[in-house]
Amino acid sequence: MAELNIGMVQMCCEKGALEENLAAIKSHLKDAARQNIDIICFPEGSITGYVDPARYPEAVLSLESPAVARFVEMTSEYPITALAGIIEANPAGKPFITQIVAEQGTLQGFYRKRVIPDDEAHLFAPGSDAAVFSHPKVTFGLAICADIDAQAVFADCARNGAQLVFEAAAPGLYGEQATRDWQAGYDWWRGGCMTKLARYAREEHIYIAVATQAGRTRDEDFPGGGYLFGPDGCCLAESTDWSEGVLSVQVALSV
Repeated sequence: MAELNIGMVQMCCEKGALEENLAAIKSHLKDAARQNIDIICFPEGSITGYVDPARYPEAVLSLESPAVARFVEMTSEYPITALAGIIEANPAGKPFITQIVAEQGTLQGFYRKRVIPDDEAHLFAPGSDAAVFSHPKVTFGLAICADIDAQAVFADCARNGAQLVFEAAAPGLYGEQATRDWQAGYDWWRGGCMTKLARYAREEHIYIAVATQAGRTRDEDFPGGGYLFGPDGCCLAESTDWSEGVLSVQVALSV
């Protein structure tokens, strides 16, 4: 058995606030290193914020951008594989929503969100391929937010050898911010994870770990929530509420 320590980060990622978000990410990496975390997953849009690319063009980044380079360089300081989110520039059209993977100061690869909701189809282009990565202790795949509605995303990862899939999310909450019912928002996203991801984990015989944006940004709120589902579909660990924080879990994997 291999003992894998993973961390799922619930954090507020202000829109377009690259410096602020990178500083928070570095702080989490430093704390995770102290806890001997092997892989840490930050939410969707964790570097750039979850932005409308027309309103925040400065937050649409290429994979070669200085902000991405700074994130990648951080992993040379800590013995951790880190997964973080950007809005990625697409020379051929609308931007992608992308999760990047870095370790030992090297960009290992990326995954582009495959499921774009209808109400955002005018903003973002869908990715087309599954992404699976090798870590000394585990083979893992990636999914992003609305991919929760497509079991095929998780099945493709499993078919390509993933034992664990990280779901990095930033599901915006509907309704007025001034009258926000945080518990209702948290319960809504938790319910979707418990219903859909638990089933995918069981049917694809994989672990699924969730890291969600949490809290209030300048024009949108996010529900938070960290979860780990086992191959039997049971929820093995979860955060207690919508607050910022990190869900750290040790997983015993068959090798």
